Amino acid sequence: MIRGLYVGRFQPYHNGHKAFIQKIAEEVDELVIGIGSAQLSHTVRHPFTAGERILMISRDLTHLDIPLYIIPLEDVKRNSLWVSHVISMCPPVTMIYTSNPLISQLFLEAGRHAVCPSGLCPHKVLSSEEWCSLVKTGGDWISYVPSDTVRVIEDVGGVERIRQITQTDEPAVSGNMLSQSHPSLSGCEPSMIPSSHRS
Repeated sequence: MIRGLYVGRFQPYHNGHKAFIQKIAEEVDELVIGIGSAQLSHTVRHPFTAGERILMISRDLTHLDIPLYIIPLEDVKRNSLWVSHVISMCPPVTMIYTSNPLISQLFLEAGRHAVCPSGLCPHKVLSSEEWCSLVKTGGDWISYVPSDTVRVIEDVGGVERIRQITQTDEPAVSGNMLSQSHPSLSGCEPSMIPSSHRS
């Protein structure tokens, strides 16, 4: 049996995440999704709580024909400890999926090989800050996320929250310095793709 692991911040869960997960689901018997930076919320980089992100993902992936486990993962302060922290919080996994070079390297140094889902993401993706800017200005943020994500955001008052925090937060303040010193460990893989490679 193959049980795969895919870690992301999912701030928010968007069409790029969905495309990657659908590809992974074709290769595994069970899937573990790790919600990175689970302790952070209500900032421009991390606008949603772990519980809200779990709702976005679980509601959208009801069509998957494989067992799905969604695990909140809080940040740690050392890259060298991150893999053991993730493994200790998740069911045993046989495959690790990521498009994040640092995550891939950390698993490699821990004796675990990480693979990138085959093919490029078919959707244009944005960083959480870019997406929040669309929300703040009334832009077309809806086209970047699945319909279930839209419903969760509306249910929790996410649009009003983002417009409020983008008025009050300083750009350099993310609510926790860890997210700046370890940005990639929050793991939102598709949005880590350089803009020149986004499709």
